[in-house]
Amino acid sequence: MTELVTHTLEVPGASLVYDVRSAPGDALPLVIAGSPMDASGFTTLASLFDDRTVITYDPRGTGRGTRTDTSIPSTPALHADDLHRLLVELDLGPVDVFASSGGAVNALELVSRHPAQVRTLVAHEPPILELLPDRLQAEAVRDDIHETYQRSGTGPAMAKFIALVGYEGELTSGYLDRPAPNPAEFGLPTEDDGTRDDVLLSQNWLSCTGYRPDFDALAKASTHIVVAGGRESTRQLCGRAAAALADRLGTSPMLFPGDHGGFMGAEQGMAGDPEAFATVLRDVLQPSRV
Repeated sequence: MTELVTHTLEVPGASLVYDVRSAPGDALPLVIAGSPMDASGFTTLASLFDDRTVITYDPRGTGRGTRTDTSIPSTPALHADDLHRLLVELDLGPVDVFASSGGAVNALELVSRHPAQVRTLVAHEPPILELLPDRLQAEAVRDDIHETYQRSGTGPAMAKFIALVGYEGELTSGYLDRPAPNPAEFGLPTEDDGTRDDVLLSQNWLSCTGYRPDFDALAKASTHIVVAGGRESTRQLCGRAAAALADRLGTSPMLFPGDHGGFMGAEQGMAGDPEAFATVLRDVLQPSRV
């Protein structure tokens, strides 16, 4: 068993909370990052790497992470700066990074700016809409979800979000003509509570999906970048975005078990296959692959 120690790091406009599971040995530390998912979403995956030090964290405004200045917009550049400051604070030298969804977007920006901090980045299904062949339709649906959130609150917007991320194939011009999904069918509230501070829909939705990678910087980076996708989500939006990103980087996506949440354990209520996922990730992080 590795000991877990929790720390807090003050960054401009926020406090980050991070957990360090220290382990002996020469393997590079592994940072596991999500957004808006916090450290709790990676508990099982982190436990499967007991032969190396593992760091997980709660991004600003997520989980235990707080925003002390809510006037500062949450952007991939800001999250990347937070990650940079975290790695400086840890002072562990270059690390390996597994980052999923919005966390993968933020980690790509980190590598663009500070490649020396990361030996290998495994970027799992970053939802970068501009890379998709159906970009215009995807952006229209993205904007409709944002407008629904502002107009009607969390339940109706989250129902549309869930329907979008699970949709198979390219989005057509008639997608928005379909009847809106019923929030109750997803166990979501149907009444608007008046709040507009959801960590996904309010803080990160537009900036994360609207991210534009700096492909020149990524091409020059010393970091070994592995774009990952789920075997069961290749036709879904995030899986398609991963394939498009890999193509722009001149590689092919590495397919991992499961879908967008293939790494998740049973404690999340949406269990993937974390043991099989960790086996593939461990292989990808072998020094011989770099």
